[in-house]
Amino acid sequence: MAKLQVAIDLLTTKDALALAAKIAPYIDIIELGTPLIKNEGIAVVTAMKQAHPDKLVFADLKTMDAGELEADIAFKAGADLVTVLGAAGNATIAGAIKAGKTHGKGVVVDTIGVADRVKRAQEVIGLGAEFVELHAGLDEQWTDGYSIQVLIDEAARAGVPVSIAGGVNITNIDAVIKAGVKVAVAGAAIYGAQDPATAAKALREAIDAA
Repeated sequence: MAKLQVAIDLLTTKDALALAAKIAPYIDIIELGTPLIKNEGIAVVTAMKQAHPDKLVFADLKTMDAGELEADIAFKAGADLVTVLGAAGNATIAGAIKAGKTHGKGVVVDTIGVADRVKRAQEVIGLGAEFVELHAGLDEQWTDGYSIQVLIDEAARAGVPVSIAGGVNITNIDAVIKAGVKVAVAGAAIYGAQDPATAAKALREAIDAA
């Protein structure tokens, strides 16, 4: 069964905790977005893990260098998963994975900005990544002609454990799950909804039914 991950791209710990409290019954992974961590510091990771010890807390560090050091900081703060950019060198990714093994935690490789996401996904799984996030960032999503179908097609071809992040919502969740993803990542579809709990519940039910 695929997991549902919420990407919280809010900017304060207070708002992130308030959102998580509303949607916790329906999600598996709570992702603390890069802007949130930059704005509030690593303490937001600790606060979220303390509030939801039964959930996987995902620190979206988007590490590009000093992989072992940055991952170690996040894992010590309570993160269960951290991201390293797929554009980083293999040594950076391997360093983060080393820290993950030390703490019994996982590393997700984020392919934002990578030209050949499928190829890179296959490479980094070989390094020991937990899974690979096939990711179209916000700026890419706002580009004319963008379609999440590109990520769905890549997931179906990858042949390794992947997630999709880049506009997942209730209209495309069935196709996302049928592409074989390990995790579906929804951001604005949840935190931008008039009723985030209802939106998260609908996505959960669609995943379970797929």
